[in-house]
Amino acid sequence: MGVTAVLVLPLLLLGISGLLFIYQEVSRLWSKSAVQNKVVVITDAISGLGKECARVFHTGGARLVLCGKNWERLQTLYDALISVADPSKQTFTPKLVLLDLSDISCVQDVAKEVLDCYGCVDILISNASMKVKGPAHKISLELDKKIMDANYFGPITLTKALLPNMISRRTGQIVLVNNIQGRLGIPFRTAYAASKHAALGFFDCLRAEVEEFDVVVSTVSPTFIRSYHVDPGQGNWEASVWKFFFRKLTYGAHPVDVAEEVMRTVRRKKQEVFLANPIPRAAMYVRTFFPEFFFAVVACGVKEKLNVPEEG
Repeated sequence: MGVTAVLVLPLLLLGISGLLFIYQEVSRLWSKSAVQNKVVVITDAISGLGKECARVFHTGGARLVLCGKNWERLQTLYDALISVADPSKQTFTPKLVLLDLSDISCVQDVAKEVLDCYGCVDILISNASMKVKGPAHKISLELDKKIMDANYFGPITLTKALLPNMISRRTGQIVLVNNIQGRLGIPFRTAYAASKHAALGFFDCLRAEVEEFDVVVSTVSPTFIRSYHVDPGQGNWEASVWKFFFRKLTYGAHPVDVAEEVMRTVRRKKQEVFLANPIPRAAMYVRTFFPEFFFAVVACGVKEKLNVPEEG
């Protein structure tokens, strides 16, 4: 019996591995077919996540519209996509559009330019985001407004400009790349968290409004999207539970992982996705069911941060 088990176990593991590989390959091919020939607009395409989304959707055969506020970096991304394109597979030359979402006055013109060029937009990846950190009383009202323009008014202005086309065609998908701070407020990030709460509220309401027109609204909320080469360091963060929590919360998902999740969200038409490790997820549940305890822990963390000098 023991010898049989020793022989069967490796075969069983090999079989499971083979099935997982087949499933991943089928999912990958299915994802690519889901965006083939689709017009996909990606805002802030020059960011880490924007570049990875551009790579994933370009490989899948989408007709990309890459938006960003720096033309040179857009051109660099364009060259990178063209250089790695597989000649044996059908891909399309991306269209580059100069767009700063914090400048609300130009958003309508950009939407018109895209619709005039392609006639429609199938998928909008709303990715642009502006961050600021500091005590609320030290953040100027002008900066608060700029954060709201970039993270809320800009994305919803572009969405409203493209939405009538989707409704008239009775098809389309809008993907908001938001942040866990759209549901979980973090100290010293008042303007950023407020803008993310506002954006999530808008798109949650919009989802119900456009469902009858077969327009899908999705939100993808990671903790943070970290840079390519930054990993959590040791330091002295393990000195307290609060610091440990913040370390886990701060170093979030890799851009490649988030881009792949955005593709899966488009393929499966998922409405809401959270990309968070167990600690931020637990914090969300504590915030919901035990708010007083959560607020007490946060307050202790703020007091500790004010009393203990930071590194560097």
